[in-house]
Order: sequence, then C-alpha cells, then structure tokens
Amino acid sequence: MSPVPLTIPAELVELLDDAALSVHELARGCAMSPGWVCTRVEAGVLQPAQGGGAAEWRFASATLTRARRIAQLEHTYDADPQLAALAADLMEEVAELRRRLAFERG
Repeated sequence: MSPVPLTIPAELVELLDDAALSVHELARGCAMSPGWVCTRVEAGVLQPAQGGGAAEWRFASATLTRARRIAQLEHTYDADPQLAALAADLMEEVAELRRRLAFERG
C-alpha cells in the first residue's frame, strides 16, 4: 500500500499563521461568544498577537488551544477566568517540561 499524499485546505493553512484568527473566529473555534473573548483579553487571560482595538485584534493559532482549554476549565469546574488561566499556564508548563525531558533523554 503506497502512502496517500496529505492535502491541506487553504482555510486551514491560515491557522498556522501567528496572527491568523479574528475575535469572531477565535470565539467560534472555542464555541464561545466574541464577548467572552473580549472579556478574557481585557482580564489578561488571552493575548492578541496584534491589533489595537477589539475589531483589529488577531490571535495566533496557539491561542485557540489555550482559549478552548480555559473555556473547558471554566465550564467543567465552574472556575473564574483567572483561575482557569492559571491552570492552563500550569498545564502548558508541564507539557513544555515533558518535551524538554524527552528531548534530553532521546
């Protein structure tokens, strides 16, 4: 059996950009409202990659993963945004330490 070439749709390629997502796209990606995203940015929980006002904010695709994690923690544990962000920070740090450890061992 020969390998099947992987084709990536153009709309997904854009997600790899460091400033690919608008507020509405980020909100849709984590099944939340744009207001939820704006509130988290104003609280310092999410960071736009660029832009001055909310209409100009652009988010890195990695922010989508973080936003989904925060939304899930808020929903599952009824956590406030700051607590969910702290838990997300710790989860990201553990993942980074595990990557470093695997690299050093391997």
